[in-house]
Amino acid sequence: MKVTQAEFMISAAGPAQFPEDALPEIALAGRSNVGKSSLINKMILRKNLARTSSQPGKTQLLNYYRINESLYFVDFPGYGYAKVSKTQREQWGRMIEEYLKTREPLKLILHVIDLRHEPSKDDQAMYDWLKHYGLPVCIVATKADKIPKSKWQKHIKMVKETLQADPQDKVILFSSETGLGRDELWLHILQACGLEEEPEQPPAP
Repeated sequence: MKVTQAEFMISAAGPAQFPEDALPEIALAGRSNVGKSSLINKMILRKNLARTSSQPGKTQLLNYYRINESLYFVDFPGYGYAKVSKTQREQWGRMIEEYLKTREPLKLILHVIDLRHEPSKDDQAMYDWLKHYGLPVCIVATKADKIPKSKWQKHIKMVKETLQADPQDKVILFSSETGLGRDELWLHILQACGLEEEPEQPPAP
């Protein structure tokens, strides 16, 4: 996927601020500090379009990024950060639930998991939530560069078993450092959006 245009559009607090152009939307869900912003930046090959932060819980709205005038990445607030108030967590939960239940352009959720660790209770709850609503999910196991390649399969097995993952849900190993998984993830995203590249036509005889 050659990204020729990428721009931050809006931090939306609710449906009234969501874009109305009906482009396909790819949402990113994951705990605070799992690396969603770094994943977005690697996918579009830009260093700082999605701002990474040393302060977990900083993303508090739905951040929209428009890519190639053809789709959006929608970055959810990170979950599982203890210093966020219960009231704030409940507010985020309602906003995200409304989005997941009603947003027609939503084509795929990237559930971003840290490959190094067993998925947390919050990770499990989010996955169960997504499956409850029958939404298409791709599990993106990031920070793969932090683990020896010989242990990747062991950690993938741990992630799948802890989440009780649906066998039909794709699991993609990813590294924001090395770019591992970028091409595979783009292919899956384009297919989910119905934007897969057309094969080249043979020249006319």
